[in-house]
Amino acid sequence: MARKGRIDVKGAVHHVIQRGIDRGRIFVDESDYRSFLKRLVSNLLETRTECFAWSFMPNHVHLVLSTGSQPLCHVLQCIFTGHAVYINRKYGRSGHLFQGRYKSILCEEETYLLKLVRYVHLNPVKAGIVGSIDELDEYRWTGHRTLMGLTEGPWQNTKDVLGRFGPDTGRARKRYVHFLKEGLTSSAEELEILGKGMKRLSEGGWESDHGKDKSSQAFADERIVGSRDFIDMVLNHAGERERWRSKIAGNWTCEKVLERAAKMAGISVAEMKGSGKRPAQCKARSMACKWLVDDMGRTETETAGLLGITQPGVSDCVKKGRVLEINGGSRLAG
Repeated sequence: MARKGRIDVKGAVHHVIQRGIDRGRIFVDESDYRSFLKRLVSNLLETRTECFAWSFMPNHVHLVLSTGSQPLCHVLQCIFTGHAVYINRKYGRSGHLFQGRYKSILCEEETYLLKLVRYVHLNPVKAGIVGSIDELDEYRWTGHRTLMGLTEGPWQNTKDVLGRFGPDTGRARKRYVHFLKEGLTSSAEELEILGKGMKRLSEGGWESDHGKDKSSQAFADERIVGSRDFIDMVLNHAGERERWRSKIAGNWTCEKVLERAAKMAGISVAEMKGSGKRPAQCKARSMACKWLVDDMGRTETETAGLLGITQPGVSDCVKKGRVLEINGGSRLAG
């Protein structure tokens, strides 16, 4: 069955999970956790991506995020690819670190945010890594400590989470802890509330058949959880994006995109290809990669073949191209 595309929309949060291949370790020692956290924070701050909850386990990662200035899929690709390269180099290993692409469920924020925060932050307790919620205060690899004021993390959105428990921070934290304790005995009920998509996510599933329970207030395809109105809005938004991409793709070929990028930088297409470092070459490659990947929906691997560079090189160029476009660069649709 073909994979369905990523969906992103304002007013929603994403529950992201990434596992080690064959459920193997993705963190071996404490420095690996620190490295991943540093990479996560850097990318979230750079892209103004909001983080409401996070939890790192020996063989998987949970994140609750809201899209910032860049599509979430590109932000996460940088984070996970960077960590895989780091681990492979450090331990002299080769091959894939993660079990395929990350899993992600888009959830209606107002309805599901607190349930997601609880689900993610209770992971070390339910996995037996820590023995209780009190011991969770000492586990450094979740956002729980930041919510409790035990460590600083200005990059984590604690205001919106605690604000849902009341205006007084002290009382809000006590209510948050009580909410966590309730979650220790309500996992089955919570999965039912969160819908089929969350259940599939927790089991590591993704490419399951679309389904709706019309008798339920909350239902989902495997990528979305929320009310009927919310899911209709998300799917309509996704449809509009695909129609926009199709319109652009109908007017442009890959060859024309390369020609436009080269002409904009005042060089030839041949000069743009490869690993040349002149400013004009870098600018042309960055814009070409941005247009091909973001606007035309080409894969990074396909784009790498067109330009004679690596897939990570394309990913880096796409990020630079977005910045150039924001700062006054030409738009492909313009």
